[in-house]
Amino acid sequence: MMLAGFFFLLLLTDGASSVGNCSYQAVLKHLDLTRNNQLFYMSRPVDNHTKTTHVFLDVKLYAILDIKEKDQQFVPYVWITMEWHNDYIYWDPDQFCSIKSVSVPSEVMWKPDITIEEMTERDKAPPSPYLIITNNGTVKVANDQVLVSTCTMETYKFPFDIQRCTLTFTSIVHSVLCFSSVKELELKPFVNSAEATEDSREVMRTQSEWLFISMNVSNKSIEMDGFNQSFVIYTITMKRRSALYVVNFLLPILFFLCLDLVSFLISDSGGEKLSFKVTVLLAVTVMQLILNEILPSSSDKIPLVAIYCIGMFAMMMLSLVETIVVMYLIEKDSASQDDNEHIGLDVNCGDSPANFLNCLEVNKRRHNESSCSDSIGEMPSELRSVDKEDSDCQLKNESSEKLSGEAVRTLILLLNSMKAEGKKPGYWTRMTKIINKVFLGFYVTAAGLFLLCIFVGWTKEQD
Repeated sequence: MMLAGFFFLLLLTDGASSVGNCSYQAVLKHLDLTRNNQLFYMSRPVDNHTKTTHVFLDVKLYAILDIKEKDQQFVPYVWITMEWHNDYIYWDPDQFCSIKSVSVPSEVMWKPDITIEEMTERDKAPPSPYLIITNNGTVKVANDQVLVSTCTMETYKFPFDIQRCTLTFTSIVHSVLCFSSVKELELKPFVNSAEATEDSREVMRTQSEWLFISMNVSNKSIEMDGFNQSFVIYTITMKRRSALYVVNFLLPILFFLCLDLVSFLISDSGGEKLSFKVTVLLAVTVMQLILNEILPSSSDKIPLVAIYCIGMFAMMMLSLVETIVVMYLIEKDSASQDDNEHIGLDVNCGDSPANFLNCLEVNKRRHNESSCSDSIGEMPSELRSVDKEDSDCQLKNESSEKLSGEAVRTLILLLNSMKAEGKKPGYWTRMTKIINKVFLGFYVTAAGLFLLCIFVGWTKEQD
């Protein structure tokens, strides 16, 4: 009976002990993991200093917030997870009610000094206050960050460009050893490139004007005299959504070219054609100013879109120069014709029939007066009389009026026919028509070849 009671008391004691080990505090007490225990956070957690600490990195791209071409900055939102092994952490889950992981404050554990080389501005959000430890000694920490990093922009094929921005992770303190050949820390990617790309596509929230293509993962080490540094490089490949730039920028400039081409139908005699071409040229200049605000000034090569704008501007400027030359030649031809036109009348009769009739009436009166005076002067003085003079002058005036009436009708018909047929073009006027035809052919051919070369450059696969 006493033996049975002893076994019952022993079972109660074991049960109470097992219930007490089912808390996280029991695990921490077993590990002696407190803020005062410097063993866990003062130095690299290895039982032998020659042992390398392997840090596994995993980066997921949650969003592409912004890409600033002018400042050459890449702003992503990423989730960074790191794992490494701590030699001083271990417990048996069976002794603690199958507890396999515990979250502890991050300041009580050692963490690797991982930095991003391209980062120019630290995230203002505080890091995660906790990390996770497992029963086999694995330590895991995860942080979400908005990174402001540098990225060399290749804008040669803007707006059909593909950008590749890198995030290079490395450790500064635990990689530079001047007096030892021990490799303290080594960075390794947690997943390969295909898995990293697929994971990022699944968690992607927003991409702004960019389309995420892939994420390439690679690691490398640089070894020199007394220098050993490990890197994990994530290369993020993105493609710009170009539809908005095509509609708002490329097509309007192409339409300006078409308007300049259609302006050849406008007459060269007036100033409307010249003012129209100047207006189109100024519109292209405004588009170039807008482009200058987008593209960085430190590009290695002139972007194709800048060549596109400059080419369009050059062709429109040549068209404007050709119009100025043609107008000058027409004006020169008109001036030479005015100098050679003389009508055999005493006064200028003008072009209209009314002006011509008034002019003819004045000339008729002058002719009659001179005829009468001549006939009177030729008669002998004794035969002259006032009545005779009046009758002779009246007869001459009547005959002159009849002849003048017939001449007026004939000249009016001749003048109307000249107006209907138009004046015969001069030499320079005929030359301007040839110049316009030749230049129009050259203009269309040059514009077509230029646009073809630009299109081929844009569609060519980027290296």
